[in-house]
Amino acid sequence: MTLSFFDQFMSPTFMGIPLMALALSLPWILYPAPSTRWLNNRFLALQSWFINRFTQQLLLPLNIGGHKWAALLASLMIFLITLNMLGLLPYTFTPTTQLSLNLGLAVPLWLATVIIGLRNQPTHALGHLLPEGTPGPLIPVLIIIETISLFIRPLALGVRLTANLTAGHLLIQLIATAAFVLLPLMPTVAMLTSVVLVLLTLLEVAVAMIQAYVFVLLLTLYLQENV
Repeated sequence: MTLSFFDQFMSPTFMGIPLMALALSLPWILYPAPSTRWLNNRFLALQSWFINRFTQQLLLPLNIGGHKWAALLASLMIFLITLNMLGLLPYTFTPTTQLSLNLGLAVPLWLATVIIGLRNQPTHALGHLLPEGTPGPLIPVLIIIETISLFIRPLALGVRLTANLTAGHLLIQLIATAAFVLLPLMPTVAMLTSVVLVLLTLLEVAVAMIQAYVFVLLLTLYLQENV
């Protein structure tokens, strides 16, 4: 019974063929293609409004040099939100509960921000490793600490997204199992547990959206330091 709780996080396969690529490509199929018509349907109008508002929020702390990342960051935001929301449906697989996928997204994007900083302003980028006014004896220690914190950033991005989604899915499954088991024994307690389950599901919807936003927001802050 304990092991079955973690079966939902296993990568799906069909006849020995991994379906991870199919799970990652499904969100792009659900969204309509942009149209050249003057008047679009409500869904396209809502999608365009959301993308424009989100892009404006992303570009607020960035200078002109970072605006070229707007399309990439907005696409990543929509992609992560869609994966997280689809994972809340019954009998579905959430790719963002896999640490390997999240690190595969976090490490290249973080590395790109670091390379941009070293290429455009190497002195300023290396200056982050040593705060101004540091006493002489603390210089080697602080350089080591700042270097470690720099390399921990992509790991923190991936682990944060994985841990939050995994914990939420496990908690939903545990409470759903408890409600199912208590239904024939204590119906009143089972109904109260079901109410808690509904509230927790609503909370997980918010967590799915917030964690995708935090992932992209932190990448934006890393980019801001290097452009």
